Amino acid sequence: MTILKNAIFIFKAYAHSAIMLLLILFCLSCAEQPKVVEQEEWVALFNGANYDDWTPKFAGYKLGVNHNNRFVYKDSLLSVRYAKTDTFNGNFGHLYYKQKFSHYKLRATYRFVGEQMTNGPAWAFRNNGLMLHCQEPATLGLDQDFPISLEYQLLGGDGTHERTTANLCTPGTNVVMNDSLFTPHCVNSTSKTYHGDQWVTAEALVLGDSLVQHIMEKEVVLEFKSPTIGGGGISGYKESAYVEGKPLKEGYISIQAETHPIDFKNIEVLNLCGCMDEKAKNYKSYYVKADNTTCIYE
Repeated sequence: MTILKNAIFIFKAYAHSAIMLLLILFCLSCAEQPKVVEQEEWVALFNGANYDDWTPKFAGYKLGVNHNNRFVYKDSLLSVRYAKTDTFNGNFGHLYYKQKFSHYKLRATYRFVGEQMTNGPAWAFRNNGLMLHCQEPATLGLDQDFPISLEYQLLGGDGTHERTTANLCTPGTNVVMNDSLFTPHCVNSTSKTYHGDQWVTAEALVLGDSLVQHIMEKEVVLEFKSPTIGGGGISGYKESAYVEGKPLKEGYISIQAETHPIDFKNIEVLNLCGCMDEKAKNYKSYYVKADNTTCIYE
């Protein structure tokens, strides 16, 4: 009898353990499985061979004229160069990518090289910019110096003094910073100084007109929101393009020719706007703004 009782006890114990194990396995099978995150599809904005996807515009010259061949593709780099005989006379230049963006990440690796061109303004020493939310190039005035845009200012150090990069300048725009309207033309970031001809990688997160962040070495060094047209800081523009108070929710990307030579090793964009229908072939889980007109189902 004792043996039978022990056998029953052992059976119940094992049965209880088996039931508990089955319950655990059942719960695990019912738990929501994490979704696979797609690999981010960064797009290179220049191909290392030509600038067919870009359009130059210099103050005083028609759209499409690469004045004095200042924008150059060579050795897989996109560069700004000036001839020894080249003298600055106010003709700032910009090179515009063909496509508009609204919500995206931007990444660019650059270095300043050489000497500033003759008669270049002192503030333009080792100075360039990634111009974000630019107005459409076709709407630029013939003599317009800077596009209506948000300038992610790129600055190089002089070897001695502190000089931050990833600053903000606002040609023809205003922004909200720290919940207050910010109207001065430029403000410094909290980045460190990058001296010499070293390669530097700058990044930005742009979410329409809701948030823009300037990022260096994975740290946010400046951020703002609610950009609108206004504030001056540009000349030669067409009145039809300068709509005071209009929100800037999208635009073109351009780089500058501001009298100092510079090389770009790469300029890349991760579009955050696209198909957000999970049934579509081109759905991406990292999109933050839906454009389901781009969805592909076959």
